[in-house]
Amino acid sequence: MDDGHAAERVLKVLFSMVKTLKKIWADGAYKGEELIKWVKEQFDCVLEGVKKKKGKGFQVLPRRWIVERTFAWLNRYRRLSKDYERKPTSSSSHVYVASIRLMLRRIFKERAKETTQELPLLPAAATAMA
Repeated sequence: MDDGHAAERVLKVLFSMVKTLKKIWADGAYKGEELIKWVKEQFDCVLEGVKKKKGKGFQVLPRRWIVERTFAWLNRYRRLSKDYERKPTSSSSHVYVASIRLMLRRIFKERAKETTQELPLLPAAATAMA
């Protein structure tokens, strides 16, 4: 089943887990006024399709880089670089672990910056004696 036909199923599951979404950006497969209207009526959420402009060749699509960047971050976590898992629950658990690892690294970097900015600068003579 392709994305466009599975959209209603996927969105029902999504909104059963996350009820605070107000806007969803989707690629060209999720087009159609019926689907957009259905999402608005069912979940009070806006479904916005990201469309390619007319023309040939490679095009950078708005918002598409967010997804690609996230996949790149997750693929740095070695366990997710290939599909080693037998069960989807195991695979999704590794996505959580990778996300937690990313978040902790960012927090640590921010705290390290704050700590070094708060340290007083020592005079040259004091550092030479130490």
